[in-house]
Amino acid sequence: MSLRGNDLLSLREMSAEDMELVLSTARSLKEILSRPIKKVPTLRGKVVCTLFYEPSTRTKTSFELAARYMSADAVSFSSATSAVRKGESLADTARNLSMMGIDLAIMRHSVSGSCHFLSKVLDIPVVNAGDGMNEHPTQGLLDIFTMLDYKSKIRGLKVAIVGDILHSRVARSNIFGLTKMGAEVSIAGPLTLLPPDIERLGVKAFARPEEAMEGADVVYVLRLQLERQARSLFPSKREYRDFFGIDRHKLSYAKDDAIIMHPGPMNRGVEITTDVADSPRSVILDQVTSGVAVRMAILYLILGGRD
Repeated sequence: MSLRGNDLLSLREMSAEDMELVLSTARSLKEILSRPIKKVPTLRGKVVCTLFYEPSTRTKTSFELAARYMSADAVSFSSATSAVRKGESLADTARNLSMMGIDLAIMRHSVSGSCHFLSKVLDIPVVNAGDGMNEHPTQGLLDIFTMLDYKSKIRGLKVAIVGDILHSRVARSNIFGLTKMGAEVSIAGPLTLLPPDIERLGVKAFARPEEAMEGADVVYVLRLQLERQARSLFPSKREYRDFFGIDRHKLSYAKDDAIIMHPGPMNRGVEITTDVADSPRSVILDQVTSGVAVRMAILYLILGGRD
């Protein structure tokens, strides 16, 4: 079995059937991570290249580990030490790397739509590792995978996403993925950080996190993305913390068995308190493990599942 199409660019464009295929494949591959020797020969001879024009810890490392665990060779591209510094365009950089024999490009870029552009330039598959404020589809898939681990289902689940919705590609991919799979999604954040007409995506929007979290099975906390704000959209970090930071009091509005999620990196003491982030209900570190399994599944289905 394989995914429809060569690329993975967006959960908005991805069918629920393909999402379920990725998740079921990740379930079978996750076992590899607990082996003493984390290596299978599935993608031997394949070469993947991570093109990251923005900083990354979890996404970049997990893609590279996923490739190596499946015996593919992983090549890392850094714009800071490349010909990009000399003025080379994205298209020219990608074409040159493609001509060196890579089989798949995994890209993160600050410009929304850049991965779709790259997929039209290259004849090899492209995976979106985050494009501007648009989407982060593999994060959305690993988040759903983690929810399934703890809640066993997505349909009927109530998920509250709290924070900087406006600038969050993670929020968009989660909204697209979760609503397609039957979850009820509520969002909350400062009015200046809520996109206009966001409810057209099938979510309920609130100005207070307590309202969004009422009876929630999952509380998903977003990072404040100050680097994407041309001007301040709220009075201060302290005020944001007081009204929108998730602490034990606000968490009491969710169900007693609600899980806490965060895509990382966390601004402790701003969007989430340390006691909540490190509590038994937090599955934030499990999301990291899920990320490796899900990205192994994506590489397999694009590069190996067709053979």
